[in-house]
Amino acid sequence: MEEKNISDNLIKEFVAYLSAEEKSDNTINKYVRDVKALKNFCGGLKIDKHTVLAYKQKLIADGYAVSSINSMIASLNSLFAYAGWNDFKVRSLKAQKQIFCSENKELTRSEYERLCNAAKEKDNSRTYLILQTICGTGVRVSELEFITVEAVKKGEARVCLKGKMRSIFIVKKLQKRLLKYIAQKNIKSGPVFITRTGKPMNRTNIWREMKSLCARAGVNQSKVFPHNLRHLFARIFYNAEKDIVKLADILGHSSIDTTRLYIISTGAEHRKRMESLRLII
Repeated sequence: MEEKNISDNLIKEFVAYLSAEEKSDNTINKYVRDVKALKNFCGGLKIDKHTVLAYKQKLIADGYAVSSINSMIASLNSLFAYAGWNDFKVRSLKAQKQIFCSENKELTRSEYERLCNAAKEKDNSRTYLILQTICGTGVRVSELEFITVEAVKKGEARVCLKGKMRSIFIVKKLQKRLLKYIAQKNIKSGPVFITRTGKPMNRTNIWREMKSLCARAGVNQSKVFPHNLRHLFARIFYNAEKDIVKLADILGHSSIDTTRLYIISTGAEHRKRMESLRLII
């Protein structure tokens, strides 16, 4: 039997395949990280089904969350499918659906408002508006580049990502603030949120600027990252509309199961609802 190993050349070919499949840069980078982690585990030796199963057990022993392990397994199975190593594929872990999330992870509306105020106090209008644009529209941080001067003037952005297209409405209050910012910064066209060199702000830039607000805002750093603003938008929208199908469309989700993860209430909210049932007499 021919020995198989994860070579640098195989990884390079896998990246080319993922690009041809129109996977996003973030997805490709994530897949590569997961594949390289398995490669390091193998130590340059041959790979077989027993090795992959041993790696899966190591992830469990190391205390990774079930969702994280399943995400890594999906990356590896994708590589195996590409390479024709289908007998190496392993099953994802089964887990009970989460009915509420930790209060230590989810950003509250009050905390979001404090972050906005902290950015305003620091006279950082760019971060102030980035926070409100993500939270006010539900866009992914990778989709901010589609918030262009032209889109703001129109009040609607057309997002094309992962082979899918959707419209994102910019509410009038946000539109007014963005137009004022565009005029002040003399941005003629293209993305609104750019660096000093004129390049679109990326995830790293935005992450760093958000973290810099935590101390002033009195918000735990573990809660402060761009995607949590998207989660906050989803929860507030769902609480107001109770329409998960419409929310899935707005967020650009292919599956409502993904959207459900965004609208899980906190443990405190879940407990409050349980108490309100008054079934203990």
